[in-house]
Amino acid sequence: MSRTALRICPLCEATCGLTLTLDGSRVTGARGDRDDVFSKGFICPKGAAFPAVDADPDRLRGPLVRVDGELREVSWEEAFDAVAAGLRPVVERHGPHAVGVVLGNPNVHTVAGALYPPLLIAGLGTRSVFTASTVDQMPKHVSSGLLFGDAHAIPVPDLDRTDHLLLIGANPLESNGSLCTAPDFPGRLRALRARGGTLTVVDPRRTRTARLADRHVAVRPGTDALLLAAMASVLVEEHLVDLGECAPHVQGVAELADALKDFTPEAVAPACDVDADTVRVLARELAAAPTAAVYGRIGSCTVPHGTLASWLVDVLNILTGNLDRPGGALFPRAATDKPPRPAGPGRGFALGRWHSRVSRHPEAKGELPLAALAEEIDTATDAGEPLRALVVVAANPVLSAPDGDRLDKALGSLDFMVSVDPYLNETSRHAHVVLPPPPPAQSPHHDFAFNTLAVRNQVRYTRPALPPEPGRMPETEILARLVLAATGRHGTDPEAVDRLVVHQTLGKAVNDPHSPVHGRDPEELAGLLTGRDGPERRLDMMLRLGPYGDGFGADPDGLTLDRLLAHPHGIDLGPLSPRLPQPLKTRSGRVELLPEPIAADLPRLRAALGERPDGLVLVGRRHLRSNNSWMHNVPALTGGTNRCTLQIHPDDAERLGVRDGQPVRVRGAGGEVTAPAEVTDALRRGVVSLPHGWGHDRPGTRLRHAAADPGVNVNQLLDGSLLDPLSGNAVLNGVPVEIAPETASGPGTGAASGAGHGAPAGLPGPGG
Repeated sequence: MSRTALRICPLCEATCGLTLTLDGSRVTGARGDRDDVFSKGFICPKGAAFPAVDADPDRLRGPLVRVDGELREVSWEEAFDAVAAGLRPVVERHGPHAVGVVLGNPNVHTVAGALYPPLLIAGLGTRSVFTASTVDQMPKHVSSGLLFGDAHAIPVPDLDRTDHLLLIGANPLESNGSLCTAPDFPGRLRALRARGGTLTVVDPRRTRTARLADRHVAVRPGTDALLLAAMASVLVEEHLVDLGECAPHVQGVAELADALKDFTPEAVAPACDVDADTVRVLARELAAAPTAAVYGRIGSCTVPHGTLASWLVDVLNILTGNLDRPGGALFPRAATDKPPRPAGPGRGFALGRWHSRVSRHPEAKGELPLAALAEEIDTATDAGEPLRALVVVAANPVLSAPDGDRLDKALGSLDFMVSVDPYLNETSRHAHVVLPPPPPAQSPHHDFAFNTLAVRNQVRYTRPALPPEPGRMPETEILARLVLAATGRHGTDPEAVDRLVVHQTLGKAVNDPHSPVHGRDPEELAGLLTGRDGPERRLDMMLRLGPYGDGFGADPDGLTLDRLLAHPHGIDLGPLSPRLPQPLKTRSGRVELLPEPIAADLPRLRAALGERPDGLVLVGRRHLRSNNSWMHNVPALTGGTNRCTLQIHPDDAERLGVRDGQPVRVRGAGGEVTAPAEVTDALRRGVVSLPHGWGHDRPGTRLRHAAADPGVNVNQLLDGSLLDPLSGNAVLNGVPVEIAPETASGPGTGAASGAGHGAPAGLPGPGG
């Protein structure tokens, strides 16, 4: 007999509520949950495909261990025995930094991924940490850290109340939003237009989002920071700066004005290929709007000046008085945030506390560039031991980081590698142990990270829709056991990990004079926690101690896990509201508008005023029915327009002799690929586009559908040497390439060849 269950969708950042139809142990249907307090029934093709994702026959059902060179299925006990036997000797012989940890973006889509990797990193004591953030969003973390003192204090556009929205490098009609959690982002943009608001899109492609806009500005790729700097200079020059209510909390306006004086619209116009009058209009409209917000994403992050562009997004919001006000850009407050502390000076944000061993890249937010992973494994220096072992959790850097051919080879040289992944993919095929989590329907869901980026404060939690199948282990237990095996406590009850966190957290809380439980007995508080298991008790603790929590009885109407479970469609916590100065953790206690690292990087941007690309430049693209490198194994989400084609403007195609549908060779600094041409005027002249996440043609994987139509790896074109110096983020957009029609003697369609070291695609999904 069929039944239904609620589930928050984990397949992108929109976090839509789903109603699943269940038949026995299978998910047979998915529709939008109309009663969900946040998504209100919205669903996209990925959510509708949840049953197919959940039931993918290529998902691994049990752990694998490499025996005599081959991966064989074993028991969970044998698998964790192998993890302990493989990792501990590396730590003991070569030190903790010889073990690297690689985290993919699905970690922020799961309860387990949010709760346990920080414990793994701390327990190992390693500084060799690499995540998907440095191929995606690290510039925003760094700019927020420098401006506000907290790398996680990211203001989001108040989509439902703004009068004017400027999007740069963002295509939310395809991505559903990024670093801005908003179910039905397209509907929110249409509502903006319907209430008389203005939407401006800055993008070298005429995306679906750009077609919806009042104005589309086809900027030259990679010049986002120049355009934004010129807009800021117009605000200063024309006396349009008005900080509004946040004026008492901002310092450095005069210094900023002086630093940006060279970036006039006339100076940036040749580099951006946007005329000076248009730049002035953009700035004036932003200043004149009753409320406005500037929002920049991946296209403005994955470029040579990604941190400066991210910084300037917030500079424009600040200079127009739109930071921290309704209709502008505000700081969300999640239910599991730490309780508000008194406003005042904080510790600030530091860059470069340590460096990578080979190229001396500075750390950012405790992470090293993912683009440097290969050289950290395969290059010996006097600066320390190479990486000898890796723990890879839900990441596929062979397809998500530059220099993938080199990384592919380097992974094969490791002494030991363990991968937590549901698939045997391009990266996990190298592992000595593979630990597969169960399908999403068999896991709980709460959005720890995305609620801190949501356009409305709310809280939701869904328990597993189905119990784990026989032979499967909950992902929370897998990661808890991994922590124990990696830190010399193999064989300990995995519940001990959660008990330790509860003990430490409550111990700190009762000693904090600003905590609602100050002075109480931590053991008594631990006894009040509810939940079926350790992760649920930790969630209950975080809710109770959070900004809306009951404070363990201090506020009888506050949040607890039991109260949340009594509201299966979630609890609405209200619209975003002004919060300054409370979120600020800078040493001054104010928004530091021109931090020293930013000022020191401006000469590099000034030099870019004279730069012009020689020939064609490459940009990526997203598709609504895709998510990085792993959804290509789901037939319902491939085909149609979701294809790995090289988009090229008709004029460039004619000049180069490229015909629509015919194979074309694309060569970059790191290698060469061949893909079918798609001739379209949806992108500006001089620009070509390949989507990320493809290239499923390596041997030894078990992704049958993806391998049948593998596409090509766009990052194969990159050699990994181009990074934004402040954040270590890989430069994936605006890179020069050469294009030529394929000849009969060249490699066939879909082929890839390395000229130097290759470099794979996009942003990791579960196993990607």
